[in-house]
Amino acid sequence: MSHPSKLGLAAAVLLASTAAFAADYGTADEAVALANKAAAHYQAVGKEKALEDFTTDKADFNDRDMYVACVDQNGIWTAHGMNKALIGRDMTKVKDADGRSLGDLLLSMMKTENEGWLEYRWPNPLTKKIEAKRTFNKHIGDQICGVGIYKTPA
Repeated sequence: MSHPSKLGLAAAVLLASTAAFAADYGTADEAVALANKAAAHYQAVGKEKALEDFTTDKADFNDRDMYVACVDQNGIWTAHGMNKALIGRDMTKVKDADGRSLGDLLLSMMKTENEGWLEYRWPNPLTKKIEAKRTFNKHIGDQICGVGIYKTPA
């Protein structure tokens, strides 16, 4: 095999691994769609069942790095698709990588918005690095529910 062919093969392997890595991440459109699916489910089955499902129904409310998480109007977690142990805890006590209170940021933003994106830096469980994360949040009943995505590799 000639040197240029080895280089081409290495480039192909790198591109394939980057594409596979990117496939582990949801997109902004997919996050919005999952949040809208959660809203429709909430309307169909009611608050109590929906919050339980957002936490336990991994097939319908988790997709790769995306999951549904909800807080009440005081910032207390009521559902969390990745970590059930967070339910009942105060999100205003949780700080991002820059020391900002995620709960305070979210509650402040959602006082004037029905839905929107919150940006912060957070540990990515796939890469084990602090990365840019965006969460699409919306009011669903008396809850604020969100679906987050990480910045995908270039």
